[in-house]
Amino acid sequence: MKKRIPAQLKTIYWQNFMLTAGVVMLTLVLLGTSFFALSYGYALDERSEEMQDKATVVSGMVSSYVDGGSLSGMKELASFAASVTDEDFLICNSRGNVLLTTDTALVDRVLTLPDSVTERILTEGAYTERTTLGGIYEEKNFVVGVPVYARGQIVGSVLAVSEAHALTSMWRAFFSMFFMTTVTVLLLAFVVSAWASMRQSQPIREMAAATRRFADGDFDVRMHNYEGVTEIAELAVSFNNMADSLQETERQRREFIANVSHELKTPMTTIAGYTDGILDGTIPPSEEKPYLRIISDEARRLSRLVRRMLEVSQLQSRDVQRAPFDVCESMRRVLISLEKKITDRGLDVQADIPDESVTVVGDNDLITQVIYNLLENAAKFARSGSTLYLGLAVSNGKAFVSIRNEGDTIPAEEIPLLFERFHKSDKSRNQDKDGVGLGLYIVKTILDQHKEHIAVTSEKGLTTFTFTLSLNGSQLQQ
Repeated sequence: MKKRIPAQLKTIYWQNFMLTAGVVMLTLVLLGTSFFALSYGYALDERSEEMQDKATVVSGMVSSYVDGGSLSGMKELASFAASVTDEDFLICNSRGNVLLTTDTALVDRVLTLPDSVTERILTEGAYTERTTLGGIYEEKNFVVGVPVYARGQIVGSVLAVSEAHALTSMWRAFFSMFFMTTVTVLLLAFVVSAWASMRQSQPIREMAAATRRFADGDFDVRMHNYEGVTEIAELAVSFNNMADSLQETERQRREFIANVSHELKTPMTTIAGYTDGILDGTIPPSEEKPYLRIISDEARRLSRLVRRMLEVSQLQSRDVQRAPFDVCESMRRVLISLEKKITDRGLDVQADIPDESVTVVGDNDLITQVIYNLLENAAKFARSGSTLYLGLAVSNGKAFVSIRNEGDTIPAEEIPLLFERFHKSDKSRNQDKDGVGLGLYIVKTILDQHKEHIAVTSEKGLTTFTFTLSLNGSQLQQ
């Protein structure tokens, strides 16, 4: 069965703390172990050399006494050496028999070194070991032995003996210091990780709270500007940008619903009012026909509004199918399809379309709809008897399609609003009773999907819409 981890241990704070504490502990253990191994070996070698030097000095001083067999003078010499050092000395003959010792605990005891110790001193010329010397001592001591020479021959040995705790006391102090250092560093790591975790988790908790408020429909909440941590600051900026985008989307949604409600309400109210008037006899039968015509017109306008809304919805979810096509041919087809509307308005057309093909890249059907919407809009608001202009120019890898009409000048402050959903100027409402305010919005949506640009100018009664299209690669080479 899988063991569950407590929820509090899954937080950023505890994860950071456990990671920091683990890394610090591992680092301290590795450093402590390495330092101990190196320093212990170094100190042991130093101690061994020091004791060996002392034993060698004593060996040289007592060599004549060993050779002559005078123990009294040798004892005084050994006692003096022990008094000025921290070690005890054992002076032995070549067979390993202890002739004298400065250790009072071993006085009056017949002692003999183990054969292995004597043999190593005689053959190797030195002996270093932690040992009890075959039971001479109850606990292991640090022993260094050197031979005693007389007339060029080994006649005995001198052993310097030091208690082992003299060496281990330093390491106990070291471990105590290491333990205190470890505790101090872990406490410091606890404080540092707590501070760092709070700085990291606080904005995340705020974002979680803001997200819950977003879910409740409150898009006014924003993150603070967190400085010092680049990633958190970038996350806060991105979060605020997302909040701005959501707020703008919510504003557009509410505005769209309000506009749709308004646009639907007008024809439905007209239809319902005149229908009730006919049914209840308020409108006499002899006058029904004009009102029935109004009802029919409003029903058609309502149908156009719904159809346009469906087009917008389909455009927003549709993938653009990019392919090369002749934009000149598309412009000619649009002119032919709008010929009756243009003629009914008493308008002339100035077409500046090249005879040779101009191949661009895009969705032919959607770009054709852009040209249709713009030309229909220009014809609708053109002054009767004026001239419409439809032209194409090529420059710097782009095709520029222009549609111009003569009519009322659009105020400069209103030009940026032309491509919004359901937007109509007051003058437009009087002339465009059948419009639903979605034609130019559809134009802008299609061109945005193609990543193309559209510009509008309106001066002295001349209004021009110009949009760009990307030329095909083969067209660029011509």
